[in-house]
Amino acid sequence: MQGFILNLNRVKDEDLIVTIISRESLDTLYRFYGARHGVINLGFKVDYEKESSSKSNILRLKDVIHIGYKWINDYKLLRLWQDFSALFYKHLKDAEELDDFYFELLESASQNWNKQNPKRVAIESYIKLLEHEGRLHTEFECFICSGTIVEDDVSLLRAFLPTHKECTHTFSVKKDALVELYKNRSTLFLNDKEIDRLWYLLLEGL
Repeated sequence: MQGFILNLNRVKDEDLIVTIISRESLDTLYRFYGARHGVINLGFKVDYEKESSSKSNILRLKDVIHIGYKWINDYKLLRLWQDFSALFYKHLKDAEELDDFYFELLESASQNWNKQNPKRVAIESYIKLLEHEGRLHTEFECFICSGTIVEDDVSLLRAFLPTHKECTHTFSVKKDALVELYKNRSTLFLNDKEIDRLWYLLLEGL
């Protein structure tokens, strides 16, 4: 099966506890250290097998093959990808059920990561996630005071919750640009400064 590595924890003798998201599940697996093992890292897409072990309740990770991205050797792209994919571990680690949406979202993002500013890919993907989870606030009602935001500028909190600029005194985004983002999943009308702001907001957590 195939999946994306969302988290790595090093344990005794260089062994690893690895969390991988596949189409079917979020798996926490034990990987024994050994010279025959290929290098794996956060954010990598891998083909792998799961094997039960009599020594542990955690299934063993085996026969791992790294499925490389075209952009894998671009450190800047890889670092941003690792930051993005790590967010999914914190968001999903306690989920009791998981559909294939999250795997497919990461799959689509990985294929487009080098085709435009990857932060734009991440933000457009995040909007799809918020909509999927029923958390996308398109009404432009202030999260702080509950009043309607009639101004052209909208400030955003974590999870892209809208507020009046004067309620939070934070960096604002043009409402028209947000409408385009919410309606068409496009960052076309957002400038690079706004993209950077939304990226750092995204890093606070999904």
